Formats: sequence, structure tokens, C-alpha cells
Amino acid sequence: MAMTAEAQTGEGPAAAGLSEPLVMIPGIFGDAVLFGPQMRALSGVLPVMVAPPLGGERVETIARHLLDQLPLRFALLGHGLGGVVAMEIIRRAPERVARLCLMSTTPLPDTPDQAAAREPQIIAARTGRLEEALRACLPADALGAGAHPSILTSLYEQGLMLGEAFFITRSRAMQRRSDQQASLRRYRGPTLALCGGADPITPPMRHEFIANMMPNARLQVIESAGHLPTLEAPQEVTTALAHWLAAPLEDADMRAAAAGAQKVSEEKTDPPATKAPLPPLTLTNPL
Repeated sequence: MAMTAEAQTGEGPAAAGLSEPLVMIPGIFGDAVLFGPQMRALSGVLPVMVAPPLGGERVETIARHLLDQLPLRFALLGHGLGGVVAMEIIRRAPERVARLCLMSTTPLPDTPDQAAAREPQIIAARTGRLEEALRACLPADALGAGAHPSILTSLYEQGLMLGEAFFITRSRAMQRRSDQQASLRRYRGPTLALCGGADPITPPMRHEFIANMMPNARLQVIESAGHLPTLEAPQEVTTALAHWLAAPLEDADMRAAAAGAQKVSEEKTDPPATKAPLPPLTLTNPL
């Protein structure tokens, strides 16, 4: 895998001395399945946690719920709704987020037409037609032309397993989300805006908009992928994440926040001489 090669050559997060765990937040009806290839590659060199967007029908309450349970300081990746929640997290607690990756997402609220278009999906889910709602929310043309059909099948199956209440609350959260442009402009950590070049839901132009408004952001477009680049182009996404995770904390404010978090962490632990070495952890759906 790309991560192993980069760690061996001294270019990956392990070589960079990254100490923060990676928290990944999926979208409307995904869970750890969405990040499966990246979890397998990354969990060998740093702790990895998948945090489902639970906590209610508002992005604000979801973010508050997660912040109560997440580590003191972490790298943060959000896809779709997960990206919207990630933006709310940096609005509330930017000092806790060492670096940020926004994937297949948008900082803008639903337009009236977009909000109205979610209602038939919510009604379908409520009336026993959840699969119909899932297919309307993520249609086949949302993926790149070369995507394997099994990708969508696995996401639909996961959505059905999670159930109608899960889909409805997440849809409501997207429908009611706020504008997060100001949050992005203020955040100074290393940021990766990543998307598929064939994504019709959150197209490259939206991610270019994100990257241009942030002081330390980089845009990466994976041309062959659509709305699910983690599954459509897993190797390319993993390599992009490796470079993002290894990026230095250039800004003085971010370095100071990291130093403060490290000091607090050390004060809460035993002296180094009494600490037993621990292997990297992989934490999935700890909430």
C-alpha cells in the first residue's frame, strides 16, 4: 500500500512524527465501509477512528456530541455530511483540529430548491421505501464512469442496515445546515480539499472554492472518480492523505495549539519511564 512505502522511505506520517489520531466522519448513509481501504492502509502507522455523525437532526448538535467524545487533538477528515460536521467542529474548537481534509462536500447551505428536493426522499424513507430514498440520494451517475457497480450496492446495503431513522436524521441535518465560509476562512491548519473530477453532487468547482478561501489549503481532484473517491480510487486517495498527514504545521498559532495540547496530554499520563509502549490502534465506530 502507498502508506507502507512512504513510511519506509521516510515520507509518510510515521516519519513526520505525527502524534494526533485521525478521525474520519462519513456522510448521510455511509459508515466505516466508506473509508475501508484508507483504514487498512493508515491504521498501521497511526490511530484511526471512524466517528458516525450521530447526535440529532442539526449539524450543531452532532458536532457537540462528537467533541464530547473525541480525543483532545486530532486530524479530521469529513466526507459529504461528515465534511459539513467537520466544518462545524473547526468553528467550535479549531485548536483541537491539527489538520483538516474536506472531501466531496460543501460549505454552503441548501438552497430552497435543494432543501425541498430532500422531502420526497424523507417521505419515502418514512413510508417503507428506504431503498428508493437511498437511490435517489446517491444515484448511479454520481460515480465516475469506470466505478464498479458493487460500490453502490455496498453503500445501499449499508444504508438499509442502518435504517430509516438514521437516513432521516442525517437528511434533516443536511437540509438545515448553516453557511460555513467564515469558519473555513479562520482555520489555519494544513487542509486538503479532495474531490472526484466526475462528481455531479459536489463538483471540483466547489472544492476549488473551498481551497481558495482557506489560508493553508491545497486542492486535489481525482479525475476518474465521482462522489465516492475513497472507494472509486482508493490508492490515489490514500496517497493524497499520506502527504496531507505529513504536512508540517506552518502557522505559529497551530504550532502553539499543538504544544499546548501535548503539554496537557503529558500532564495526564504517567512519567515516561513507567509507560509501556503501545501498538497503533484502530478504533471503528467507538461512539
